[in-house]
Amino acid sequence: MGKETPIYIQIHNQLRKDIEEGVWEIGDRIPSERDLALKFNVSRMTLRQAVQTLVDEGILERKVGSGTYVSSKKVQESMAGVASFTDIMLSQGKTPTSKTISYHVKPASLSEAEKLNLPEETLVLRMERIRYADGVPICFEVATIPYDIIGHLTKIEITRSLYKALENEIGLHVGKAEQTISAMPASEKIADYLAIKRGDAILRLKQISYTTEGKPFEYVRTQYSGERFEFYLEKNQ
Repeated sequence: MGKETPIYIQIHNQLRKDIEEGVWEIGDRIPSERDLALKFNVSRMTLRQAVQTLVDEGILERKVGSGTYVSSKKVQESMAGVASFTDIMLSQGKTPTSKTISYHVKPASLSEAEKLNLPEETLVLRMERIRYADGVPICFEVATIPYDIIGHLTKIEITRSLYKALENEIGLHVGKAEQTISAMPASEKIADYLAIKRGDAILRLKQISYTTEGKPFEYVRTQYSGERFEFYLEKNQ
């Protein structure tokens, strides 16, 4: 006779099946080890072994002082080259959506004029958006674009996918980008936008995007949920 499957593996398999079938969704906290041990009628040590195996596989994640949660595979963006949020999401099989928080044409601030190499008081479009992947908030974005570049584009074209609108309607092609990344805790405002806790880890990206002719056309400040997004570098040998 074959060797019987260890109890902790049987529990692991059942928990994994429950997650796959949607008993707990991504981001949900699973019941405590005490409650799960009672449910499966096993010791907490056996239950902890099953949970740890799921943690090691990346299916669950522990948060100190909070509990154990169903983890999600982080959305990734390569730091080599420039791609729109829409294209990044589509390339990973996710449905991109956004919610526009504000959308105004106004004179550029000093920092915006400096980053975009514009005369002071030049009109720019400044829009704030929450960007989603499969309905999950990924980042809060503030984008500034010189108004003379996008003046005849509609708000729907711009907010749906700026890069595609620029290429298809204006013939402007995206070239390089200068990017700086830093870490910071989420403010109360950003935590509310991204459905996370105040103080949770945020990745802040500042980016100046250029056309293939070397003209800056976009200055973006984006705050990503550290739990749901990561950058990776590609290095050529």
